[in-house]
Amino acid sequence: MGVLAVAVLAACGSPGGTSGTAAPSSSVPSSSPAATSSPPPSPASPGATKLKPAAALPSPDQPVPSTPSELAETLVKTTRELHDAVDAWVKDGDPARGRPPEPVVLLALYQQRVYRFAARHPDVASRAYARMPAALAREARDNVEAIHGLIALARPIKGSAPFHVQNPRPAGVLLGYFKAAERRFGVKWEVLAAVMFAETKFGRVKSASYAGAQGPMQFMPATWKAYGMGGDIDDPRDAIMAAANYLHASGAPRDDARALNAYNHSQAYVNAVLAHARQMKRDKRNYYAYYNWQVYVITTTGDRRLTGP
Repeated sequence: MGVLAVAVLAACGSPGGTSGTAAPSSSVPSSSPAATSSPPPSPASPGATKLKPAAALPSPDQPVPSTPSELAETLVKTTRELHDAVDAWVKDGDPARGRPPEPVVLLALYQQRVYRFAARHPDVASRAYARMPAALAREARDNVEAIHGLIALARPIKGSAPFHVQNPRPAGVLLGYFKAAERRFGVKWEVLAAVMFAETKFGRVKSASYAGAQGPMQFMPATWKAYGMGGDIDDPRDAIMAAANYLHASGAPRDDARALNAYNHSQAYVNAVLAHARQMKRDKRNYYAYYNWQVYVITTTGDRRLTGP
């Protein structure tokens, strides 16, 4: 999932009940006609600026380095350039409208692909950390461990399986929803954002999980009935508010780990969400980076990306 390059679709647990876990790291064969690829692009953000000429940006299939020194150098360079691109987007563009500018999209995708490689090659990754500045090494370790844990929860699917994706709400709009939910229920906005990131890549995944969880925050119907406050399970604002309601009832913000364990009974899931939340709290630019990570599925024949360029 993610940094996952893989998104994990995890059903929100019922009060004292069970939670189902599926995964956009669930496998969808590339020949599946029901698997919807990249959604049509929305209008670009007004005023969005390009940080770098297109020729200098990584292509969607840019080769990923495989040695510790190259991996470290690439992660440092890509992350710094991505942060600069995010700064330009926030300063000169409008994250609450339209789609992100090309530099942000391409740099975030490359960062995600490098992290996916690192998660599958922990020996290479561990040797790369020593070659990175301390702060970036901590960030890389969090991301790699989170992805590795979420990938372990994946359920590759054989045969033809429907898997539908869509454009997410703009990053600035979702951020407003997260902060409104924090004001109402006290659950940190970074935790809510990390849950949505892990569950559906900020709403890109439209399909229900194999266990029947629905919507951008992946609620089981019974749990939604108890905590959805009469809202629409498929509406991002209503779903985020309901997730904050449920997490608060389960112990957040006093004990985020306990609350997240109620949301999904997997320590790997809890650790991943807390790691991503920690990175967003440390540097808000990581929220915008994660927002631009794409949906991957794990198939019986390999990974497949369903969204993005």
